[in-house]
Amino acid sequence: MEHRLGRATLASAHSKPVSLAPRRTVVAATIALGSVLLAACGGSSSPASSQAETVTVGVAGNIFDAPLRVAEARGFFREQGLKVTFVHVTAASGTPSLESSSLQFLNSSPTNFLSAVAKGNKEVAIGADGLGNPLGLVVSKKFAAQHALTSKTSSEKVAQALIGSAGGFSSANTRAEAEMFLKNRSVDLDEVSWVSLASPSEDRAALAGGRIDWFVTSEPLPLQIQAAGDGVVVANPQTAHEWSGSYAGYGQVVVTRKTYADQHASTVKKFIAAVEQGSAYLNLHADDPAIVPEIRQAMPGIPDAVMQASIEEVDWPIFADMDRNTWKYTLQFVIELGALPGSARIESGIWTNDHLS
Repeated sequence: MEHRLGRATLASAHSKPVSLAPRRTVVAATIALGSVLLAACGGSSSPASSQAETVTVGVAGNIFDAPLRVAEARGFFREQGLKVTFVHVTAASGTPSLESSSLQFLNSSPTNFLSAVAKGNKEVAIGADGLGNPLGLVVSKKFAAQHALTSKTSSEKVAQALIGSAGGFSSANTRAEAEMFLKNRSVDLDEVSWVSLASPSEDRAALAGGRIDWFVTSEPLPLQIQAAGDGVVVANPQTAHEWSGSYAGYGQVVVTRKTYADQHASTVKKFIAAVEQGSAYLNLHADDPAIVPEIRQAMPGIPDAVMQASIEEVDWPIFADMDRNTWKYTLQFVIELGALPGSARIESGIWTNDHLS
């Protein structure tokens, strides 16, 4: 399944690119050869610790972290002479941490990134590492039983069942995505009670305690709750088309400050090269069982089946290149979420492919 992704031919995790420009052919061949060499040698050799440059990246603890975690586990960062420190951030803390220089890089949703730029923050997207929105709408086991909801229930019936319910949210982004789901199925948003919570883990606690009936967040948490028998995932990108990559555009981008990119161009180039390798590896090896434990190290306690299903919810780009057309779709999605006004535009200089080889 090919997606509307401009000049870069980006394939889903279940497909192969149809045509590749010369640089892309070289990158794909490098990934394939590197996979063989890593398997044969038990990992790549790393430079002496005195030679490695340490950088810090903010991650959210969801499935979009996967390309970075694969890049770490497979030695792609080490090959670039980088030692990466991962710092868990929330939707509220990511941008402030980047702006304060606590982070050099941030794995960000386009909504948070574009909102930060709209507020005057001098940030730049240097590559895309995920497409679409791997969301899950999970309802409590009790609510599912009361309304006869299952994972196979139509999205229209799910939306109608949510009338009069209490929905939790831990970021403006996930609330907006839940609202989009409801509005597209003719549910008045005033017919739902909204409960603000600090994090997805608090969403889960509120669901278990009966304070809320449902919430929306990124995988793997919704599927993890379902696997534990504590809830049912009743909507995902397969049933909610507005969360798919073909509709929403970029799902995750790697961001840094413009001043950092200007002053540390070599480091930025190395970092995004390793992330691109991680994303490409996921695209080409999404069904490789070895990937699951590599990602799960950063998200302990998640069953293999849940992690595998979460990986398959995302379209992992082989190439991190971005284009104007896909940014247009992405902006339209963010505007539809209500995060930006309809007059918003993608300003020149807020994204670049200049750091990609």
